[in-house]
Amino acid sequence: MASCCSYRIFNCHAQDSVPNKLVHFNKRSNSSLIIKPNVELPEIPNLVQAASNVIKQASIKLLDAFFESTFQFVDQPLLPSESNFAPVEEIGKRVEVDIVEGEIPNDFPQGVYVRNGSNPMFGAKKAAKSVFGTSSEIWVEGEAMLHALYLSKDNNGKWTVSYNNRYVQTDTYKLERKRNKPAFLPAAEGDSLAVISALVLNSLRFGVPDKLLSNTNVFEHSGKCYTISENHMPHEIDISTLNTVGDWKLNAVWNRPFTSHPKKAPDTGELVIMGFNAQKPYFEVGILSADGQKFLHRVDLKYNRCTFCHEIGVTQKYNVILDLPLTIDINRLVKGGSLIRFEKDQFARIGVMPRYGDADSVRWFGVETCFVFHMFNCFEEEDEVVVRGCRARGSIIPGPDLGLNKLEWFSRGFKHVNSVEKNEEENFQDGALFSRVHEWRLNMQTGEVKEMNLTGDEFSMDFPMINESYVGIKNKYGYAQIVDSFASSDAGAVKYGGLAKLYFDEYQPQFCSDDEKAHDQKKVNVEYHMLPKNTYCSGAVFVPKSGGLEEDDGWIISFIHNEDDHKSEAYVVDAKKFTRQPVARIALPSRVPYGFHGMFVPMDLQN
Repeated sequence: MASCCSYRIFNCHAQDSVPNKLVHFNKRSNSSLIIKPNVELPEIPNLVQAASNVIKQASIKLLDAFFESTFQFVDQPLLPSESNFAPVEEIGKRVEVDIVEGEIPNDFPQGVYVRNGSNPMFGAKKAAKSVFGTSSEIWVEGEAMLHALYLSKDNNGKWTVSYNNRYVQTDTYKLERKRNKPAFLPAAEGDSLAVISALVLNSLRFGVPDKLLSNTNVFEHSGKCYTISENHMPHEIDISTLNTVGDWKLNAVWNRPFTSHPKKAPDTGELVIMGFNAQKPYFEVGILSADGQKFLHRVDLKYNRCTFCHEIGVTQKYNVILDLPLTIDINRLVKGGSLIRFEKDQFARIGVMPRYGDADSVRWFGVETCFVFHMFNCFEEEDEVVVRGCRARGSIIPGPDLGLNKLEWFSRGFKHVNSVEKNEEENFQDGALFSRVHEWRLNMQTGEVKEMNLTGDEFSMDFPMINESYVGIKNKYGYAQIVDSFASSDAGAVKYGGLAKLYFDEYQPQFCSDDEKAHDQKKVNVEYHMLPKNTYCSGAVFVPKSGGLEEDDGWIISFIHNEDDHKSEAYVVDAKKFTRQPVARIALPSRVPYGFHGMFVPMDLQN
């Protein structure tokens, strides 16, 4: 409640009291006039706030007017071969679906399979043109949409399956939905002046430099489910309805976004996270308690550059850090270069950090320059820390340098390595996005690094997964999505034409010396589950069998899309009978666009 402020104008002889809300004139002499007002007036702070609000609203209107008169949004076109990258309409409620072939096994756990991905709200990814030049959204951008499959059975063992999709209700999504038109200028790539103006204008108008995407991954911690991408804090989701509960508030102890792939530490269940920023501190690591209530540790690793890092690894004692040369550089942008760039001539290293260590405690190991978005797992074995991930010579983010043809650049990058010239200096981009399963063995005693290509050149693989019970400890099996290199090269967009199961223990490694710059030629055994022609998967997840006795007791579940009949399904593949037909195929009522990462939430973990 506002209090009143009394203003009294008087001379030194004034003595009389004045009734409230009256002005009393008391003439004691011709020369002495006392005026004693005691009236309620607005508080000065309220007046200042009111004036500030008026100025703010006027500024917003001026900025909006400048925005409307200066910038023009245009759609980025899709090729016919990219039809399933186009967005779909939101359903927003569960729709019961049919099993079209096979049956869901009786020992398959009841729960929810949910996958995140990009679904541009206004029909397509946007570019913005102005006197400053052009800035564009890159291929990973677009509003987040969750696609969920609910699997439950009654007391008689009869399965009921339903599907839902829904946008993640970030603050920026709600703002643009209310305006019913694009409001944020793309800021990831384009002419440097256009990108700078986008970052500045977005910040002035909305308080953030870019949209809050939250479209990359979904994860669970302490019984709650979250969506996440690298540019914002996670959003909590009610998994039963896909409603957005709100941002994950960490009480200002962590005031930056964090990785799309946080990891639960073995034994303790603590959540290990990291976050990067274009301004110092460039890279920080944090640890949250197993119950999600306390922030236990935060440390600046004192980087001298900002590197884009998509995932952090854990072992029983260590955190594993990837410092690879996909850099974000404001100074480079100001000088006319790109904001995000893969610098193939810069150094690459992997850091091993004690769980609660500081910057000085990190043991750094130099590795051959490459890029790794995703890791299978990390673990300790005798004196070594073993890191397994999907390694490519180049990075799919952000895309080509300004002025280069995007379709040609991606098409060259997705080429199968056996179809390109071997001179990497002259033809670096050809096959640069071909991703092999790779192993690094980091000797904590000697500092030696041993690198090995585990899968050869038959297939490019990415989006790895394992039985989550083995995160941070030695595991026998891994699974990945197989890139259809020829379809991806033709489309200029990555498509996954199958699944792979890797047997990590079934090889006899013979490492070459570091000086020879060569890798062991013995590979792990791999089984393949190939999809029908022109059929592709996304968001594959390993679902462990309840009470399973072996690491590979379980199934792979994934959304599948057939580009010939334009229908989407979900496949359930038995991990122990990997090459056989799916045990169940589930028809979906809506096309499911290709997306990113998924998870399976057992019924006992649902809110």
